[in-house]
Amino acid sequence: MKFPRSLLLPALAACGLLAGGCGDLGNIIPPAQADPTRYFLLAPRQVEAVPAAAVPGRLRVGLRRVELASYLKTRSIVVASGPNEIAIEDFRRWAEPLGDGIARIVRARLLAGPAVASVEPQPFAFDAERDCDVAITILHCEGVAEPGGRSFARFAAEYEVVTPGPEPRIIARGSFYAPEAPWDGRDFGQLAEMLYTSADSLGRLVATEIGGAKLTPAPQPPARAR
Repeated sequence: MKFPRSLLLPALAACGLLAGGCGDLGNIIPPAQADPTRYFLLAPRQVEAVPAAAVPGRLRVGLRRVELASYLKTRSIVVASGPNEIAIEDFRRWAEPLGDGIARIVRARLLAGPAVASVEPQPFAFDAERDCDVAITILHCEGVAEPGGRSFARFAAEYEVVTPGPEPRIIARGSFYAPEAPWDGRDFGQLAEMLYTSADSLGRLVATEIGGAKLTPAPQPPARAR
């Protein structure tokens, strides 16, 4: 059976168009690009503290979840560009929730203090005995890039040390403002290190407050006989 000549030429032309179109697809569809997103840790992994065993004469501390100002509740790093303007760096992100990173830094610093025997993070175990609780609210934890060209790291927080229980008593309360640390406005690893240093200084201050509070540790339960 012969293919009708009237249909042969249109069929060949269509094949040619298809072949040409397929060759041009490489020019239309761009090649895949690598993900430009970079992730940063506020707290180096080595600051993860190992809970110490309760020691007589030293305090057992509960560390509540770190509260963040609402504009900091994002995995993206925040850079303020004016009094009322911020930039959310979509391609520069925290590798863990910011509050978790700050809590790790403060916990490690508290455990390094001479007055603290152990630090229990929230959520507290049902049978966890605590002599005081620490609450922290972060007001600022970001970079600042001013229109005039000056850039720096900004960190500020409020803290409170209270007795645990249904009727807490305030032991210490205060604010912490870290000195402005010059930043080049581009190196976000450098910015993370500066904010880490500020959070560590906050932890030192809270540890000093606990050490100077002259709290009486609760009696330790007797050791169970094996």
